[in-house]
Amino acid sequence: MRRISNTGGKTGNELTESVRRWWDRPDPPMEAKPLSTHLIALRKTLIVCLAAVGIAFLLLFLLASKWLVSQITAPIIAQGIDIVFTDVSEAFAAQVKLSLIMAVVVASPVLTGAIWLFIRPALRRKERVMAGCGLLAALLLFAVGVVFAYRYVFFLAVNFFIYAGEGVAVPLLSVGTYTNFLFGFVVPFGVTFELPLVLVFLTRWGLVSARSLRKARKFVIFGIAIVAAILTPPDVVSQVMLGVPLWALYEIGVLLAWLLRPREEKTAYSTAQI
Repeated sequence: MRRISNTGGKTGNELTESVRRWWDRPDPPMEAKPLSTHLIALRKTLIVCLAAVGIAFLLLFLLASKWLVSQITAPIIAQGIDIVFTDVSEAFAAQVKLSLIMAVVVASPVLTGAIWLFIRPALRRKERVMAGCGLLAALLLFAVGVVFAYRYVFFLAVNFFIYAGEGVAVPLLSVGTYTNFLFGFVVPFGVTFELPLVLVFLTRWGLVSARSLRKARKFVIFGIAIVAAILTPPDVVSQVMLGVPLWALYEIGVLLAWLLRPREEKTAYSTAQI
């Protein structure tokens, strides 16, 4: 007696074929629209984005700006180091900058949705799937990179500089300089954590292949060491804390590039194996 699977009576091969037919089915013809329509849609998108960031900024600045500053300076104050401001408007400017950056973070779901609704009509079905997955992956990787840098690398670098300055001068950090150093340190980590996604899209576009990425591994490791030396303070711990994750991300990107390589490359690889 034939066993029926739980997928509506379809076997695994039939289900795979159904998904493939859905993926390969032709897109409906796209309706051409005048330039003015696109400009109006772009204006609405910009208004929604600016309104979302503006509202979030006002709420954060009025209700939580001092709390935000205290949160990022607390680990330094806990070491007995004073945070001061050396300019009349420096403390105010630091609160504004921190509130604005956090407003962008808080409003990011609205920003992502507005941008997606703007570009979605211009994309075909496959492009929408790839763009949607890529956008979510980019946000996730950037957030992971920033959190990793702040939790595990940033204060190692700060402690290194404070230790290096002992006996030379008394540590007295400016709130504006400290805030600028913080974001100048963690943002590059967020950007570099996009490496796997970049490799996947370069492979999908046919600019590189998984095989060429594997062959270039030793040169990439050398480049990662240089990037880690440039982006981090001149101590081995910080450089390793950035270099090792970048190397791991590169290997993950190579694996994903091989798994998600274009169908033509898969066909050529299967033919070569035969």
